[in-house]
Amino acid sequence: QLQLVESGGGLVQPGGSLRLSCAASGFTLDYYAIGWFRQAPGKEREGVSYISVSGGSTNYADSVKGRFTISRDNAKNTVYLQMNSLKPEDTAVYYCAASALVRSWLDVDEYDYWGQGTQVTVSS
Repeated sequence: QLQLVESGGGLVQPGGSLRLSCAASGFTLDYYAIGWFRQAPGKEREGVSYISVSGGSTNYADSVKGRFTISRDNAKNTVYLQMNSLKPEDTAVYYCAASALVRSWLDVDEYDYWGQGTQVTVSS
């Protein structure tokens, strides 16, 4: 069964950090670009970050630039999202998604596989 599994979410105080992981099972991520998305209650799913197949190209939403870092370890079949200086507005369910061919990384329809999501709550 082909699936992505996110982990690492939780409750953190403002200014804190979390590292999310996106692990693949049933297939290798070597040939897939990966996007991280998030969805807060009552809002549309939005793109957070993206990493190309090689890892040589990354993108970030303006709201997270300078605070979040995406990386990949193909040997572990895992992609990470390091989130620092977290803010209450970062609270959302975070999803990772894999795409064999991405033209616009923000377009959710470009992705072939999605994880089930992990909750991130930033609150004091």
